[in-house]
Amino acid sequence: MSTNSTFLKEMGITEWTSRDVDPEQAHVVVAAETEHHHANQMEATSPAAVEIHERRSAGVWWFFGNKPQGDAEVLFQNTIRVLGLTPQEWSWKNPSEKFNPEHLPQDGTPIVALAFGGSAAQRLSGERDALPELRETVLAINADGAEDLPLIATFELNQLIARPQDKALFWQDLLLAKSVLQNI
Repeated sequence: MSTNSTFLKEMGITEWTSRDVDPEQAHVVVAAETEHHHANQMEATSPAAVEIHERRSAGVWWFFGNKPQGDAEVLFQNTIRVLGLTPQEWSWKNPSEKFNPEHLPQDGTPIVALAFGGSAAQRLSGERDALPELRETVLAINADGAEDLPLIATFELNQLIARPQDKALFWQDLLLAKSVLQNI
């Protein structure tokens, strides 16, 4: 069983099949012809295929909420691994800090924000509804310069530790965020 399958099983997901992976995005195959020229001979050897594993970033994930600790941190790290994110593709942010538009990527890289918990989602979106009403909806960050950034509300990680049955709903929120990011 692969590591991703183990993490998904821990999250309450029994089977996972990625249908949206473009093989060309996953890695690039470069064919290189190698010619060896000897001092007095002009002999060419057969082409050699060189495979280079290079992954293009699909975007950046911003996670808002109380920084996880203990079991919640393990769950968060497992989530990062299952999503296949590199350290450059995600960052943890405090929802109470003032938004700085200068932190937006200048190269136009798409961003999706995930708010852990109802209070973080309410603070970022300006909405007053409770978490159950905010979930499964693409919200917008209510800050100057960030109105176009999609925000997905989900459960606090500590709540997922206390109520493992909510992990399947958390997974739905992650899939929504991933879908939004791919369609930006």
